Amino acid sequence: LSQQGEEGRHRLEDPHTITPADITIWSRDMRSRLVDGEYRTTLGGLLELAMLKSDNTANDRLLRAVGGPSSVRAMISAKALGAIRFGPGEGLLQSATAGIPWDESYREGENFQKARALLSLEARKAAMDRYTADPPDGAAPLAIARALLRLKKGELLSRASTNHLVNLMIRCETGKQRLKAGVPVGWTFGHKTGTGQELGPVTTGYNDVGILQAPDGSFYGVAVMIARTTQ
Repeated sequence: LSQQGEEGRHRLEDPHTITPADITIWSRDMRSRLVDGEYRTTLGGLLELAMLKSDNTANDRLLRAVGGPSSVRAMISAKALGAIRFGPGEGLLQSATAGIPWDESYREGENFQKARALLSLEARKAAMDRYTADPPDGAAPLAIARALLRLKKGELLSRASTNHLVNLMIRCETGKQRLKAGVPVGWTFGHKTGTGQELGPVTTGYNDVGILQAPDGSFYGVAVMIARTTQ
């Protein structure tokens, strides 16, 4: 999004309207914002919801705005970001992880959770095992950490876009008990969390990545990515 903005294809002020047809899985915050069947915002507003609250509908709408998964993958390749994959979008990713085909009815209420609950434990475990063995949205932690350092250094975007994105990461509201809970006084930590699906005591994709900056101005790329955990 930032890259295309610098190319003049998008502006943060560009208006966007969200309707029930846009709502995807696990997006209660966005659903609560609908008034008379719509929520009017901007591209910048969607970016804030995606970065600060990990809103899945905002993620999907931003993905559509930039041209879909292929555009993101092309950017990853063009910037030589390394072993970073990008999945097919929230709905297709989450349904495949659960082991059920995507259906548009899952945009409504708890329909996805109800459909997933109809699967046998064996089927759900097999689907989760397939996902953790070869996730379509997987990435090497070192590649993520290096990409974050290149972002902070201004090697990926303009200074204005870099500052905007890093500031959004600093304002991130999710994962308060993850890495952010251990940041020393005087240091700053801009980050983005990610959490996969759960099955019994197992959680998949329990991640937190970001930029840690010391009081003297030195900074570090940090990526903690746990494929599956019961802790």
